[in-house]
Amino acid sequence: MSLSPSTLFRRSALLAGLATLVAAGPALAQTQITIHHALPPNSHTGAGPIAFKETFERLTNNRYRIVIQRNDNEREMIESVQIGTIDCTFTSTGPVGNFVPEVRIFDVPFLFRDTAHARGVLDSEIGQQVLARFNARGLHGVIWTENGFRHLTNSRRDVNTPADIRGLKVRTMENQVHMRAFSVLGALPTPMAFSELVPALQQGTVDGQENPISVIVANNLNQVQRYMTLTNHVYSPAVMICNPGTTQRLNAADRAHFMTAARAAQAANRARVTADEASGVEELRRRGMTVITTVNTAAFQEALAPAFAEWERTMDAATLRRIRDWRPAQ
Repeated sequence: MSLSPSTLFRRSALLAGLATLVAAGPALAQTQITIHHALPPNSHTGAGPIAFKETFERLTNNRYRIVIQRNDNEREMIESVQIGTIDCTFTSTGPVGNFVPEVRIFDVPFLFRDTAHARGVLDSEIGQQVLARFNARGLHGVIWTENGFRHLTNSRRDVNTPADIRGLKVRTMENQVHMRAFSVLGALPTPMAFSELVPALQQGTVDGQENPISVIVANNLNQVQRYMTLTNHVYSPAVMICNPGTTQRLNAADRAHFMTAARAAQAANRARVTADEASGVEELRRRGMTVITTVNTAAFQEALAPAFAEWERTMDAATLRRIRDWRPAQ
């Protein structure tokens, strides 16, 4: 039996409509996850979310769409994750101690011998126990990343000894441990969001700041700072934090993919920090900064003795000892 032209047209239209629906199916089913982070995309901080996005979208066959956005106000990002207006953030731990006080233990100056020590502790049971404390604060601590060891820069003078720091107005993160350390050294610590830092340096509101090489390079702080001293005074962890509802909504398979992607983010972040630290000093010298690489660490530790005694009283002294004594498994 032959079909009329009008019937053929209707069938063709129906088949075309079905094909459109099939093609649109995956897009309609796609779930969006929003991640905020500070610093430019082409930085150690940006490397983590980008690696997470590429890995998670691939492992879930693009059923999820990861949207990455920049926000230089880290405290604001954490608050947004806590109330659920964004899903996740990659942030320095500087402001995290205001939400999860246990994190402050990692901010104690000269706590870690080197990068391998710091990464080992964070990946060990010690670091995982601290991540577990996020839950009680309405946050999900997913995985540790990093900024690296922090150094001092300023626009006024060379800093060779603790005495050279006296009187300098130094921007710090909103972190009580960091502020106390600089106060004991005789500086005038000035806490402010990172988004306010460059204008404050330009206007002379502060003389200096302290950050890892990777942050200094990525943000061209050499344009507003002349001197840098490799003090290595604090190892600066970072962390991926998510709203608990975001990860709880994932099924078991996707949750496993989520953690695989988080580990990829961690690896990309740490690799970029390692690369930046290997080339950063010469790059900053090329840009015109005076960089002092030889520092009497013992002199700085001695100057901080009153603060160390205070932290031993106010923090978990047993955990501080566990961190200092940590060694890799043989």
